[in-house]
Amino acid sequence: MDIRVSGHQVETGEALKIHVDERLQGIATKYFARAISAKVTFGKGPHDNRFTCDIVAHVMQGLILKGSGDATEAHVAFEGAAGKIEKQLRRYMRRLKDRNAGVAIAVTAEAVIAADNAGYTLFQENLAEEEVEDFPLIVAETRVDVPDATVSDAVMMLDLRNTAALLFRNSGSGTYNMVYRRGDGTIGWVEPHRQ
Repeated sequence: MDIRVSGHQVETGEALKIHVDERLQGIATKYFARAISAKVTFGKGPHDNRFTCDIVAHVMQGLILKGSGDATEAHVAFEGAAGKIEKQLRRYMRRLKDRNAGVAIAVTAEAVIAADNAGYTLFQENLAEEEVEDFPLIVAETRVDVPDATVSDAVMMLDLRNTAALLFRNSGSGTYNMVYRRGDGTIGWVEPHRQ
C-alpha cells in the first residue's frame, strides 16, 4: 500500500513515519488482500498546542475511508484517526459477511487514481465586499464517480467516506438518489418522483 505522510506546519520525523506505515499496513493486511493508498496529514490545532491527524485511505474502487484525530501528541492523534479507520473497516467487512457476499471487489490502482483525478472549478461573481459574507465562494467538482448501490449500501458508503451527502444510482429503481446526514444525526434519503 502506498502511504504518504505529510505535515502542515508540523515536522514529521522518521519515527512517526515508520509508526504510521506499520500501523496502516497492519490494518490493510488484516481486512484486505491488497489496499491501494493512504494519505496521512498532520497539522497544528487552531488555537492551542494540539495536533490534528487526517487520514484518507483508498482501499478499493468506491471505498474511501476518512478518519481524523486530535490530541496533545502527534502519535496519539494518529492512533485516534487510525482507530476510526479500523472501526469503519470492521463494520464494512461485517456487513459484507452478513449479506453473505463474501467476495471483495478487486480493482487496480490505476482505476482508483483515474477516478480520483476530479477537476475543480471555482465560480465567483463580482460582488461588493459587504455582500461576500452572504454569498460564499462556490466550488464545483466537475467529474465524480456515481456508484450503483442499494439505499442501505449508500448509507454505509456515506458513513465510510465520512461525508455529509452521497449521490448514487439506486440499483433497485435505476434512478439517481441521494442520502445525507441531517443536523440531528439521522440519515435523510432523497428520491425523485416517478411518473
